[in-house]
Amino acid sequence: MQKKRWKKLGFMRRMLTCAIALISLVALFSAHLHLFFPPSQLSVLPDPYKLPKQHEMQYQKLSKEQSLISPHLSKPLKMNGANGSLDFNKLWKRPPNRDFVPCVEPSSSYTVPQETRGYLVVHTNGGLNQMRAGICDMVAVARIINATLVVPELDKRSFWQDTSNFSDVFDEDYFISSLANDVKIVKKLPKELMTATRAVKHFRSWSGVDYYEQEIASLWDDYQVIRAAKSDSRLANNNLPPDIQKLRCRACYEALRFSPRIEAMGKWLVDRMRSYGPYIALHLRYEKDMLAFSGCTHDLSIEEANELTSIRENTSYWKVKDIDSIEQRAKGYCPLTPKEVGVFLKALGFPKTTPIYIAAGEIYGGDTRMSDLASRFPMLMKKENLATIELDPFINHASQMAALDYIVSVESDIFIPSYSGNMARAVEGHRRFLGHRKTISPDRKLLVRFFDKIANGTMKEGKNLSNRIIEIHKRRQGSPRKRKGPITGTKGTDRFRSEEAFYVNPLPDCLCQKEFEENSTTVFIK
Repeated sequence: MQKKRWKKLGFMRRMLTCAIALISLVALFSAHLHLFFPPSQLSVLPDPYKLPKQHEMQYQKLSKEQSLISPHLSKPLKMNGANGSLDFNKLWKRPPNRDFVPCVEPSSSYTVPQETRGYLVVHTNGGLNQMRAGICDMVAVARIINATLVVPELDKRSFWQDTSNFSDVFDEDYFISSLANDVKIVKKLPKELMTATRAVKHFRSWSGVDYYEQEIASLWDDYQVIRAAKSDSRLANNNLPPDIQKLRCRACYEALRFSPRIEAMGKWLVDRMRSYGPYIALHLRYEKDMLAFSGCTHDLSIEEANELTSIRENTSYWKVKDIDSIEQRAKGYCPLTPKEVGVFLKALGFPKTTPIYIAAGEIYGGDTRMSDLASRFPMLMKKENLATIELDPFINHASQMAALDYIVSVESDIFIPSYSGNMARAVEGHRRFLGHRKTISPDRKLLVRFFDKIANGTMKEGKNLSNRIIEIHKRRQGSPRKRKGPITGTKGTDRFRSEEAFYVNPLPDCLCQKEFEENSTTVFIK
């Protein structure tokens, strides 16, 4: 018995010795591992049992090529801007939203759609964001004239020549079902009405409810189908019934979501950008169609200016042909050039390592025109270099590619448009609706004066310029404010045209201020 006990004790001693030796080896290995791999890198070591997918391999390749990529920052850093040291948190901090939250529920008197009087067929016009706004307006028009809305047809004849159908860009079934309590929507006209005579109508721009209830609704006396030849800017921005305004917001920010594959790809691009840390989405509207349309030729060669003029003169539905480029720029009507954007961002205090997503199509002049911006901010990324084969299904469809840029822009930490076009306005409005996310709107009219002084040598980049640009843009960062009304002294169509567009700023119609909460009941002040 004594002998067995000593054997057990000996065995336990050997086991204990082995365990101590194993713990020592693990500690020694861990110390060496930390020597070669800092703790911040250990968490991202790849799983040896998981092979990366194609898009992950592409992302890893991009990560290696981008030598200036900054990792996620877990605490505030001091970033050196043109005017000295700027606090990292202040640079990226959202403007105060003053507790404004979406309030788009209909009033108690709002009823479900009654039996409709006929069908509204809509031909949208323009690019993606012009069509988005038009579709949402047509939802409201269908409600006003008591029509069944046929799923709108997307523009296939515009500058972009995109063959996409509604269901290619938007989630058609969700659009129909989510608006079921507002408007009856069908995918196609009934067969018996396919050949019926239609009332083809160019709805009057910026019209109120009376126009639709009287002039347009009277067409039901003679027709079962009304066709809207255009969809953009057919409803007034202001002075519409609250329930109609809220319906426009429900349509725009809830019902009209992108198709599942676009949503998935957009989220994937957002995740890729977030892997670099906080990022700016820069809508760089320096594309051939915009420069030709606006007549802006600053810093272009004579050959380039002539090419753009020729495009404008040969595009029949662009009404203005003779444009003074110098005057356009002085008034702030031209998109900032890539070089000007670089000066602007540096003056605001953004460091060279700032990740920037370029939300745009092909930049006019290509890499040559982008070189100055790239030298200041090397971490410029586009969907085309964040993804490769993943973009194949979208690549030949301008609206679908624009939808991806839209998603990445709405979700960005900061959105900066170089021009206040349809995309810029749509994204700004969506970001306001989602909590007034930071959107910096360049004051182009004042900025070009600074840029011209730099060009002629009467001003230099540095602290003085930076302080002035920062001060000018303190109140241009997307904080809550009511939608701007018409410019004083304007009349008729010019008066409506001068108003801030409804989808740029849904306050006060679709945003309410949450004043306080008591016993789980939130009180809203409209």
